[in-house]
Amino acid sequence: MALRTLARIAAFSLVSACACAAGPQIHDVVIRHALIYDGLGGAPYTGELALDGDRIAYVGPGSAGRGRLEIDARGQAVAPGFIDMMGHSEESLLIDARGVSGLKQGITTDIFTEDSMGPLSPQMAQHMKERQGDLKYDVTWSTLGQYLDHLQQRGISPNVASFVGEGVVRTYVLGEGDVQPTAAQLARMRALVHQAMQQGALGLTTALIYAPNNYARTPELIALASESARCGGMYTAHMRSEGDHIEDGVSETIEIARASGAPAEIHHFKFIGRDNWGKRDRVVAMINAARAAGIRITADMYTYTAGATALDASLPPWVHSGGPEAMVVRLKDPAVRARVIAAMREPHPKDWEDLYQQSGAGGVLILATRSSQLKPLIGQTLAAIAHQRGVSPEDAIIDLVIEDSAGIGAAYTIITEANIARQIVLPWVSLGSDAESSAPEGVFLESSTHPRAYGNFARFFAKYVRDEHLMTVQEAVRKVTSLPADVLSLPDRGRLKAGAFADVVIFDPATFQDHSTYAKPMQYATGVSDVFINGRLALRDGEPTGAHTGRALRGRAWTGAGGGGCRASAKDWTWIDQPPRAD
Repeated sequence: MALRTLARIAAFSLVSACACAAGPQIHDVVIRHALIYDGLGGAPYTGELALDGDRIAYVGPGSAGRGRLEIDARGQAVAPGFIDMMGHSEESLLIDARGVSGLKQGITTDIFTEDSMGPLSPQMAQHMKERQGDLKYDVTWSTLGQYLDHLQQRGISPNVASFVGEGVVRTYVLGEGDVQPTAAQLARMRALVHQAMQQGALGLTTALIYAPNNYARTPELIALASESARCGGMYTAHMRSEGDHIEDGVSETIEIARASGAPAEIHHFKFIGRDNWGKRDRVVAMINAARAAGIRITADMYTYTAGATALDASLPPWVHSGGPEAMVVRLKDPAVRARVIAAMREPHPKDWEDLYQQSGAGGVLILATRSSQLKPLIGQTLAAIAHQRGVSPEDAIIDLVIEDSAGIGAAYTIITEANIARQIVLPWVSLGSDAESSAPEGVFLESSTHPRAYGNFARFFAKYVRDEHLMTVQEAVRKVTSLPADVLSLPDRGRLKAGAFADVVIFDPATFQDHSTYAKPMQYATGVSDVFINGRLALRDGEPTGAHTGRALRGRAWTGAGGGGCRASAKDWTWIDQPPRAD
């Protein structure tokens, strides 16, 4: 065992019965000489923590007593475990339950949003199996609650929680076509949201640039968000526009929150495309005004200038109708192809978000493919691929979508660094990776990923806190602990206090560093030494223990543990107070 480990840890001391009777209480874990960040934004202080079972027994400047496991955290910070407000480990944890790239950044809780793994009709379950990429898994569940049970029963290292996807509910009732629900169909959709909330969903989520989600109109979203709200849940959205029509996207989000009574969260808050970078002040003013008027609205973001999604997100919504299989057939029709290319070349389209146009062919980087024949394209730009093939970038996109059965993924460089720095300091903005947790081994090596999967939280602390001094360490800790916990109404998470759950990270703010790049994204962050999840070590001396320390966290309407169920209206809930704070 390394000398550093021996110096830091005195494990499992045996104490005589006599000493037990006469001496102080022996805790499961004691962390000594820590620089304690409480998660609430308070100034750090030197102190100790004691953990018993899954809870914090003591935190403060005095002695915590003795522990069966004692850790010397001298020279390091101790904080609540970090919460990834927008993770995408729904599939990756089914392959590798450790979530290593997240653990090495101090992430103890992964929130699943934009979509969900249930409810599933038999046809949806079949499609889920048929549309899998490199990650292969059996679909043994049909509801969101069953999926969460499955994860917890098989064992996971991080905590997880999930929203119910509006697009999933829509597909269950309406299929994947561009259709509008009847009153009876909308009632069925509301019932599915109600069911998912009682199974533990945190709220309703959607991603309004993707089909079939973007076929939903505002009244439909208000109706389903209202059902979520009366079950104590939120509404979260990848807005309908983050670029040319971002003001309309924000206005719609605010209106849904106002009309439904549900708190709203804007996912990966950003301004895409050079023509839209100057809209930051106007949009932030809109959000601040809504907050000042009593509408509960917050946001999360990642710290990179490129987003990542499917390459077919560069195609207009109408061509997606009926699902990816129908789209691929449609794209093989020369007339449809010509119409799609014309739409992709239209400057600033009115009814959809053209990611390709906002980034340009040189700004699109291929990250993943289903087809083994296309794997050599990973790491190449769309511009280079189009040149090699002797076709236009638009033709290359269509060809690649067809050849890969709509499975190909890409990064789009669409954001300015200047706005990231100005947005990350907003007091109502937390962090969301918009990425999976994985490890650079096994099947994960079959494709690439976005560097945010391995570096988002580390980059936040290294670049914006330590190097650029945009905020204090205690404010940065608040943004990734108590802020998301309170927004999500996760009780006793996100703070270091007696009685809270023992999700604890030990890290060094002076050395916490990302190493992930677009060229080599699967490089672990460094600077986090130990991570406790529910009182047990998930990361010890920088290495994953493999212990199944995580749990499926459930929303307030969960009926499985005497939860609050669903009320008559959102007004019957006491919401976490989110006082308006100035930009």
